[in-house]
Formats: sequence, C-alpha cells, structure tokens
Amino acid sequence: MRLFERKIPKWLICAVCAGAAALVWLAAVFADVFGIGAGREIMVNIPEGSGLYAISQTLGESGVIRHPLIFRLLEKTKGKNRIYQQGGHLLESGMSYEQIAEKLTMPPEVKPSEAVKVLIPEGYELRNIADALEEKGLIDRSRFEDELEKGKFDYDFINEISRKKNRLEGYLFPATYEIEPGTDEHEIIDMMLKKFNDTVVPLYKQSGSTYSLDEIVTMASLVEREAANDSERGKVASVFYNRLEKGMTLSSCATVQYILKERKTILSTSDTKIKSDYNTYINKGLPVGPIASPGEKSVRAALYPEKTDYLYFAAKADGSANVFSKTGEEHMETEKRLKQLEEIFERCRTLKENQEQIANQIAGKITENKSERVKSHTKARVKLAH
Repeated sequence: MRLFERKIPKWLICAVCAGAAALVWLAAVFADVFGIGAGREIMVNIPEGSGLYAISQTLGESGVIRHPLIFRLLEKTKGKNRIYQQGGHLLESGMSYEQIAEKLTMPPEVKPSEAVKVLIPEGYELRNIADALEEKGLIDRSRFEDELEKGKFDYDFINEISRKKNRLEGYLFPATYEIEPGTDEHEIIDMMLKKFNDTVVPLYKQSGSTYSLDEIVTMASLVEREAANDSERGKVASVFYNRLEKGMTLSSCATVQYILKERKTILSTSDTKIKSDYNTYINKGLPVGPIASPGEKSVRAALYPEKTDYLYFAAKADGSANVFSKTGEEHMETEKRLKQLEEIFERCRTLKENQEQIANQIAGKITENKSERVKSHTKARVKLAH
C-alpha cells in the first residue's frame, strides 16, 4: 500500500500540464493553418503596396486567421514569391492558410478604386455617424438605425449592455474606414464594433478597473465631449471621478446637449432641468449610457485619470482650454473672470469689425473718387479731340 502513497514530484506535474497546454495550442494552430472547422465569409481589403507583413496583420485583424506570424513563416518557407492582388477579397475564416494565400493572388471581388473612405471623428454621436455614411451613399438610414437597435453582433461587451435604446452609442469606434460599395448596414456596424473590440476591450482588461466597461465608455464619452485639448483629458476625468466620490452631480453640459440633439454654447436654466436619465444636472452618478464615441485617448483618461483635487472646470471663451477649480467659490470667481474676459473679447471683436467696415467704406470712396476722376479726364480728352 505504501507504494501508492508516494507523492508525485511537482516538476513532473508541471511538465505534464505544460505538455498538455502545448498540445492544445498546437491543435488550435493546426486547425487554423489547415482550415479545420466551419467559417464565415469576411470581406478583406488589401491596400495598394501591402507587403506580406501588412497583409498577414490585416488577415489577423479581420478574423480570417489567428496567427499572422505563422502565416508569414509558411509563405516565406514555400518560396513561391506570390503576387498578392490589392482590393477587396471575399474570404472565409475556415479556409486554410494555403487557400487564403492562393485566393489573394486572384483578381479581387471589389476593385481597390471602388472603396469609399469615411472619417468618423472622436465625439461623433450615432446620428452624426449615420449622417456621414448617408452622405457617402453607403447606407439606407432606416435600415442602419434598425440594425443599431435590433441587429445581433457577436461581441461579449454587447451582452453586458442592458439598455435597449441607443445601446450602441459610444461603441462605433472613431476612425477612418474604407468601405466597399454594396457593403450592407450590418457589416458596416460590425466593422466599427470590431475596431472597438480590438482597441478598447484590451485596454479595459489590462487596467483592472472596478468600473464596468459600459461605465468606462460612458465616462470616456464625457471626457471626449468636455475636454478642450489632449493635455487636459486626465484632469477632466479626475473632476468627474472626484464629484462621483463626493456624491455631487456631474453637471456636464455635454449630457444636456446630447438630450437636446443640439450643441448649444450656452444652456438655459430650463435646459438643465429637462427630465432625462442622461441629464447629469438633476441626476447623480453617470448618465444611463455614453453620449458619443470616445477615442483611445479619452478611454485612457477614463481608465487612468490624473490625481487632482479639482471639482469644477469652466471653458474659456475661445474654447481653447478649460480652467480648473477646487472649490465652488473659486469656480464662481473663475466664471466671473472668464465672463469679463469674454465681454472684453466681444468688445474687441466688435471694434475690429467696425474698423474693418470703416476701412472698407474708405476704400470704396477712394475707388469711387478715382473712377470719377478717370471719367472726368476721359471726357476732357474727348472735348479736346473735337
């Protein structure tokens, strides 16, 4: 019986576990390389001048392959010197690496010149994104909005969004997209969600934040809309976090502008009293969801805010920066000073406009007098000629 009581060495257990893990990894790589398993169709755009490295990364980012490095190594060892065709290729995630490489040497389904570039800037709302896509003739707006509300997308973060209205606000990642004509509304939205999944989700997981991803995206959207420049994103985030900790309302103008669907420079008292789950003047805590699509810098600010004692900020008249304050009294004094500066700025601008108007009038008179003199000289010459 003592024979079975002997302990198995830890190194042997570790070796067996490592070997098992290695086998599982090799099996996954084998399945990916040789195309074992069902796949879905994916349109992959190969830009002009793309080399093997860029192509392998594009294939990885689009979800066609999982191991770009192995794809490159296999292609190099085969020594076929393939010439890959630029443009849109319709591939399947279940294809083998050899099939993919061979397919990329064939004429593309979509010629490169047909791709339409669309810029989605940071801070765009869903309605702004729809405007940009509609302007390019890439979507039917009603179908696009229907997909936003009801479309099914295979991303874990979507399952964590509890709200039904504006559920994808903040999740269509701002970037420049190349979209092939004929790409349906679902695919376009999926393209932007994938960019979010590849960019924001890893940042969130690495941070170890105690806030949910949706809360971080919501905070980042406030930062995106309120920060006047890159250098103050961390400060703006700190103000909102500090106010949350103290149980204060966030009182973000951007949340009211979101409700109004209008970015008013000055909000009225009645504006700030609108009943809405997004109104941070009357509701404590974060709004019910994001108010715009934040860029990576704002997401990082939400995850890693600066350590400050600031509780307030006020925008300068020219919108170039915010002035931060620690107390209500200091904030009121700052607003008073900024208002005085704004009045001075307005007077200077009016004076400049008046000066320009007077200068234009004088210039007009000079031109008019010169023209009259020319006419007089001409008449005099005509009389002399007669």
